[in-house]
Amino acid sequence: MDIEPVDGAPRQAFRRTVLRQRWEDLTFLHWTVAPELVAPLLPAGTRPDTLDGVCFVGLIGFRMVGLGFGRGPGVPYFGTFAETNVRLYSVDHTGRRAVVFRSLDASRLVPVLVARATLRLPYLWSSMRLDRDGDRLTYRCRRRWPGPTGTTSRMEVRVGERIVDPTPVEHFLTARWGLHTRAYGRTLHLPNWHPRWPLHRAELLRLDDGLVAAAGLPAPVGPPVSVLYSPGVGVRFGPPVALRRPGG
Repeated sequence: MDIEPVDGAPRQAFRRTVLRQRWEDLTFLHWTVAPELVAPLLPAGTRPDTLDGVCFVGLIGFRMVGLGFGRGPGVPYFGTFAETNVRLYSVDHTGRRAVVFRSLDASRLVPVLVARATLRLPYLWSSMRLDRDGDRLTYRCRRRWPGPTGTTSRMEVRVGERIVDPTPVEHFLTARWGLHTRAYGRTLHLPNWHPRWPLHRAELLRLDDGLVAAAGLPAPVGPPVSVLYSPGVGVRFGPPVALRRPGG
């Protein structure tokens, strides 16, 4: 199997845009995790995507802005909200790299219900805040529904210098152009596209997190191996494609 290269700025691979949105003020925290712990958590037909023999779990906080359908405008009020997700990295038998979300906490209930019903994405309704004071950002989350209710996360970072030439690890963790999910008995690949990430180094000032452990992964121990920030990008999603069995 030929695995697609890690490309920081590929061409858009789909003609029709089904979702449009913008991601702003993103912080990416990552820790290493053993592939054997990741494999059982991935959708059928995918396996862990590794770099130098290890996998990564990501805790990513950001602001979703202007979520809308097709070429239409963003949905007022419901299309803009804070989000924090826990994600893993996958590759399918066609060689497509993607992310797999273990949880996506969001501060708007309607998008949570729609995403759970349509793509079976593990969205959860949470009370959330994203505050900025100069070069410091604070992300707060307290889960409301579904459980485990009361799970919390707080991370504070200081934004540093712009990254001119990302390392292989930084490309591996951010240059992802689709997601894998299991919905209604099928594994789906949902492609996305956005411009090249404008990335900055960042310093983790504080972390009190229960989201990673609630997602079925070992709670983070020690500092993350990667801390990154991005002011954001505009994003497009193409139609989902069902993953066929090898040879099917």
